Amino acid sequence: MGFCWSGECGYGPCLGGYYMPCCAGWVGPTVLLCIYGFCSMMRPIEPFMTEFLTGTYKNLTTEQVTRQVYPVWTYSSLILLIPVLLVTDFLRYKPVIILQGLTYVTAFLLVLVGSGVRSTQLAFFIYSIATAADVAYFSYIYMVVHASYYQRVTSYVTGAILLGYAVGALLAQLLVSLGGVSLYCLAFVTLISVSMALITSIFLPMPKTSLFLNGNSSEDAHDSDSQDFNNKVKRVMTAKHIGRMFRGLILDCKKCYSSVALLFFCIWAATGRCGFYQVTAYTQLLWVHVQPHNFTAYNGGVDAISTLSGAAATVAVGHMSLEWSVWGELILGGFTLLIAGAIFLMDLSDNIWISYTCFILFKTVYMQLTTICTFQIAKTLNRKRYALVFGVNSFVGTVLQSVLTAIVINTSSLQLTITSQFVIYASYFAAISLLFTVRGVYTVLNMKQPAAGNQAERATNLPEASSV
Repeated sequence: MGFCWSGECGYGPCLGGYYMPCCAGWVGPTVLLCIYGFCSMMRPIEPFMTEFLTGTYKNLTTEQVTRQVYPVWTYSSLILLIPVLLVTDFLRYKPVIILQGLTYVTAFLLVLVGSGVRSTQLAFFIYSIATAADVAYFSYIYMVVHASYYQRVTSYVTGAILLGYAVGALLAQLLVSLGGVSLYCLAFVTLISVSMALITSIFLPMPKTSLFLNGNSSEDAHDSDSQDFNNKVKRVMTAKHIGRMFRGLILDCKKCYSSVALLFFCIWAATGRCGFYQVTAYTQLLWVHVQPHNFTAYNGGVDAISTLSGAAATVAVGHMSLEWSVWGELILGGFTLLIAGAIFLMDLSDNIWISYTCFILFKTVYMQLTTICTFQIAKTLNRKRYALVFGVNSFVGTVLQSVLTAIVINTSSLQLTITSQFVIYASYFAAISLLFTVRGVYTVLNMKQPAAGNQAERATNLPEASSV
């Protein structure tokens, strides 16, 4: 018996020419994707990126990094996310994963050898292409393994990126604090790691189907297989197919977001994503303000601890027995208030250790809450629509982040300091907390009513996967 890497075991001969039971078919693609995820996320330079850009290596000012460099990633992600989502499905995932690896290599190569604001802006634009392609990483595995292994492989590929990020941050901290390694060396190690990810992506098996482009009629399939299919007919059929795809996407969106309960979990997923990426993008600038010129800062250790504690909290949520359809929104509201308090304290304190502790609390709670939203959304959808909802939620979150960046960072009349910016971010999470607390109280009271009519209404709001 051979070892199958194609993900097609039980249905036909694998790459080694053997027939094997399906239980082996998920191993090869999952291992390769986990290696790719680990290497692509093991980026030791990221916890010290601000120090690298504003230090003697690049000689950029804090003002340039805040208002000219970091916003490029936010705005570019907004523009690229939806096109990348559609192209990802059309190209069947693997080419986009390879593109992601290639853009990671290009971006960190520019960070390493480039100089000046323009070069750094170009690096962050290319980096935004890679982050927009995350949807390919998270959706690819569902196309190459059997549905019975979805839960298992999801935990593996998610764990791989968390472990990669934690190892990268911890390695950076150890090299800087104990080894006296320069930040330039950290950037070089990052380039090696993402290059390994690029090489790994080449060996991923190519999916034979896609999520959205799988609805061809038999007539279309016959035409596409014909050898004498002329170019004019190809263009006509392609236009019809694209139109049919967009109509299907619109109908799917209407069906998915027609559930009020599902809509609220999607709202938190989008708004929470916006706040999380905004805070994490500018936290290093806050730490530089609290403790300037501190090369031995413990940014890497804090990133590693927060990632590992967040991963542990995520696992703990998966084992909690709770009626999430009743208490989920109230829990989101309460813990989002804890996030707001952590950001307020992180902003107001002049002690770097208090700021570090608050960031660990912030990231841990966020990862816990986003896990709640993810499985509440996933359990009400079939797999075809999960990728769609994930993409739409990410797009809405990026739109909100772009608006927040434009107001807080790039409005010339405001010229807010970094501490004033974090007050706004804390207030943002406080507003989300208020919304979900009110909604959660209403849901609990509504569900506890003995009348059967209220139970029926809630059941209509939160449908099972088969209906959505």
